Amino acid sequence: MKINKSRQIVEDALNHAGITIGGANPWDMQVHNEELFDRVVRDGELGVGESYMDGWWDSPALDQFFDRVFRANLQQYFRDNWKATMHLLKARLLNLQKSERAYTVGKQHYDVGNELYRDMLDSRMAYTCGYWSGGACDLDEAQEAKMELICRKIELEPGMKVLDLGCGWGCFARYAAEKYGAEVTGVTVSQQQVDLANRMCEGLPVNIYLDDYRNATGTYDRVVSIGMMEHVGYKNHRTHMEVADRCLKDDGIALMHTIGGNVSITIGNPWTTTYIFPNSMLPSIAQLGAAMEDIFVMEDWHNFGPDYDKTLMAWHDNFEKSWPKHKNDYSDRFYRMWKFYLLSSAAAFRSRSIQLWQIVMTKPGRAQPDCRLK
Repeated sequence: MKINKSRQIVEDALNHAGITIGGANPWDMQVHNEELFDRVVRDGELGVGESYMDGWWDSPALDQFFDRVFRANLQQYFRDNWKATMHLLKARLLNLQKSERAYTVGKQHYDVGNELYRDMLDSRMAYTCGYWSGGACDLDEAQEAKMELICRKIELEPGMKVLDLGCGWGCFARYAAEKYGAEVTGVTVSQQQVDLANRMCEGLPVNIYLDDYRNATGTYDRVVSIGMMEHVGYKNHRTHMEVADRCLKDDGIALMHTIGGNVSITIGNPWTTTYIFPNSMLPSIAQLGAAMEDIFVMEDWHNFGPDYDKTLMAWHDNFEKSWPKHKNDYSDRFYRMWKFYLLSSAAAFRSRSIQLWQIVMTKPGRAQPDCRLK
């Protein structure tokens, strides 16, 4: 009786999104274990992801499945459970992104293997949204267009010193040094990123360090944060802005490239924070606006969230093509986890549930830069 009741709850929710259990459409759900329904009702979003990792259900087109789920806001049906409540309380009582926790995401996510990322990403290993809106034909072109867009927005010139907070494998640092003659200092919390980034940038005026962004020192002409604010946490948004302000010259320009949410939250999706990005959460416009108040002038706020859908689908295609090369180094559960991560994320952008923002900022009193470039 309990299983039947749980199934009815899940079935009714899915029907609301136009998804049929056992249906013939590519976005329909195929159930392999009837205990799935109790698990989803009990554990909510976490249960959906974990049961997929365990092979309890499938959907031929997982991105289309989640596009429908997000557009119908079905996640709201399953958030009233004890695990979600404990997750929320933990975030409110603790600073999950304080300094001693800063390296957790590096070890769990970014250090899973440079070769896996080499095969999944573009040739420069950019692990943030590409810019397709300018007419890019493939992933390499989209990522170069993104880096060029950033350089133009911050009015980068030869000889300028740039601080790259959360620099990843040094893709932007390398581009800015090669194409613009900039001198770049980058920090990341991943040792594998540091090792590979310094090798890839050898011979260029680029230095990549393993460090928490809060420890950044020096004075720079430009400060960029490309895909790091998602790891900062709502209790530290202000600190991030203060670090950028402290390190930026009075006439400098700062740019933040971040995924953002449509509503203010204090905790990330429980499945994502457990398996993909520990202690992460997406900032909102209100949260970022409050964080920069009295510190920066917001010069431009550019949203190109749909471009992340294309980027993630390109990453997924590369991941699938290269999986035979890597499958002996990872488990089948990892494969299903990674597929769930990439395709559900693509759907979140496709459904406009989340966004991708580039925000240009200057200090009060500076002349307005010509940064409103699309």
